[in-house]
Amino acid sequence: MPEVRPVTIDNWREISKLKVRDDQANFVASNLQSIAEAQFGFKDKPGLGHWDATSFGIYEDGLPVGYFMMARNDRNPKMQGYVVRLMVAQEFQGRGLGRFAMDWILEAFRTDEQVKTVAINYEPDNEIARALYASFGFRETGEIEDGEVVAVLELKK
Repeated sequence: MPEVRPVTIDNWREISKLKVRDDQANFVASNLQSIAEAQFGFKDKPGLGHWDATSFGIYEDGLPVGYFMMARNDRNPKMQGYVVRLMVAQEFQGRGLGRFAMDWILEAFRTDEQVKTVAINYEPDNEIARALYASFGFRETGEIEDGEVVAVLELKK
């Protein structure tokens, strides 16, 4: 059974070594870069506060198999939750681990009263990601941000 563990001083190195297939390398930043970014969070557009980010490893049978980063920003009126990164290592793809991670992420956001809408960005030609996120109810907004498609999921009114 897969599990989620926070990225810590004890496991960041093993998580940072996970890689996607070569043909997917342009779809996601390296885990090392993402782990570093999560330490500081992200500034939002002027006046909209700051995204506080947290990194997690996906584990199966005690082995690291994937990574994701999620973020919150209560000051953003359009979206308060953000799935910043999600990857499954090349040798573990096709096992439902991405779906497992999205279930976990969305459940965490659903239990947070402040998070009403969740956003995710992905490369326009990443059809696997598009299909996965659409299966959870994410809808594309028509916006392109930093060359990526923006999709949102409304959790609460």
